[in-house]
Amino acid sequence: MRRTTPLPPPFEPGADPAFLRRLRIALIRGDYNPEITRSLEEKCIEGLQEAGLRRDQITCYSVPGCFEIPILAQRLAAQKLYDIVIALGAVIRGETFHFELVAQECARGIMEVSLKYDIPIIFEVLATYNRRDALRRAGNNRLNKGFEAARAALATLTALNRVKK
Repeated sequence: MRRTTPLPPPFEPGADPAFLRRLRIALIRGDYNPEITRSLEEKCIEGLQEAGLRRDQITCYSVPGCFEIPILAQRLAAQKLYDIVIALGAVIRGETFHFELVAQECARGIMEVSLKYDIPIIFEVLATYNRRDALRRAGNNRLNKGFEAARAALATLTALNRVKK
């Protein structure tokens, strides 16, 4: 299947070069389906670095699966050390209802944490009907959803930076 929506525009940090130097980003990766989730993580880090972040501004965490992402996101949000959290994972449909439960509860939990702690959380947890589709979304190219998560994170932080609390 071909992409029907355009890629997000390249990130433009704006006139404030200090903006990128101030950012602290937490990246949470669900370890289930590691071939897919590690690729998402690598491309996300690559995208952040291409935009100008240093590797020491990005802290990576992992949990066993996507269901555990919200609790770690909550712990990190409560510490108020990070400007944004990026959640990466892959849930692939199997023969039971488990796929729906994990994907829906992960999304719900992340949204609750984001709103409770007023911290943006980029939700790039793939929920696919088969492994082939997940691998395509985690390929070694610019269509990798990890790369898109990096762009979305920086665009979100830029927008929030314009709106003062």
